Amino acid sequence: MQPIADSVYNHLLGFLTESGRRLPQLDIAWKSWGKLNPRRDNVIVICHALTGHADAEEWFSGLFKGDGIINLKEHFVICMNVPGSCYGSTGPQSVNPETGTRYGADFPVFSIRDMVRAQQLVLDHMGVKEIQLVVGGSMGGMQALEFAYMDGRVKAAAVVAAPGRHEAWAVGISEAQRLAIRADARWQNGNYEPQNGPVDGIAAARAMAMITYRAHAQYVDRFGREQREDGLPQVASYLRYQGEKLASRFDALTYVRLTEAMDSHDIGRSRGGFDQALKSIRPPVLVVGIDSDLLYPPVEQQKLAGALPRGSYRELRTPYGHDGFLIEFEKLNDILKSWTSELPSSSIFSKRIAV
Repeated sequence: MQPIADSVYNHLLGFLTESGRRLPQLDIAWKSWGKLNPRRDNVIVICHALTGHADAEEWFSGLFKGDGIINLKEHFVICMNVPGSCYGSTGPQSVNPETGTRYGADFPVFSIRDMVRAQQLVLDHMGVKEIQLVVGGSMGGMQALEFAYMDGRVKAAAVVAAPGRHEAWAVGISEAQRLAIRADARWQNGNYEPQNGPVDGIAAARAMAMITYRAHAQYVDRFGREQREDGLPQVASYLRYQGEKLASRFDALTYVRLTEAMDSHDIGRSRGGFDQALKSIRPPVLVVGIDSDLLYPPVEQQKLAGALPRGSYRELRTPYGHDGFLIEFEKLNDILKSWTSELPSSSIFSKRIAV
């Protein structure tokens, strides 16, 4: 897979994962918009979801356009491709500099916390003093929550369509997708050649995921009982197309490792439990639930917001299900702008910054 980024930060001092595995070098691909001001405090960090990449303007376009929450005359925006992904950062198909061969199945699971620690290395390298907002949806929302806990530079965070921990329902969905990938004869225990990977397995996994990314009513309204001329149901045609599309651009082992990372997500792990950990988060946090979300039902976001000292809950109402945060940009911008207008007067969202 080709990097989709402006640059790659090469961390040459080694990186120790939460699980105890050490990588001799860690590369983090990133893309930015706007200009970092002299005080280095006008920063917005965008965190991407499972199959996303550093070019947030492509998949989060509505936040950049028109009257979106982002103002590139004032804000320096950065999005970093997480380690373990296949869009420029160190991942399963990267070459281990100590062996000269691809990591393959030997590539470790990076937890959500590891992902945040890796991104902090880039921000430290840039000399960032304050992060005015960190925002992300789904896996990106998990990162945003961890940023709020782990990084004292964060002044506000927006967690969209993401829970405080991966519950059994979501873990089960992830495991079913991994089973589909591993059932492909080309899986080879994860040590396949990239050009001959388990494309059927990842296509099946993506088809499963698409069921949870949308909602019952949307499938019924869009497809009904319609069939193609060859008799294949239109919904089956749609799912096959989505699966094949992802298989053409995304690595199967990457998919396995990133879903395992999501399953590890628990803000309370090794921190005294869920409620205790959330009590430690000082910046204001907006939690956005989606009323039709099958993957992360709104009750999970409500629970998260209620346990945060400065938590706020808003609900995005849409027939599009979990994917609504990538579709309903006008509604999401309205929610974000309403919330940021309530932030302290020192926020970059309530004053202009000289850049």
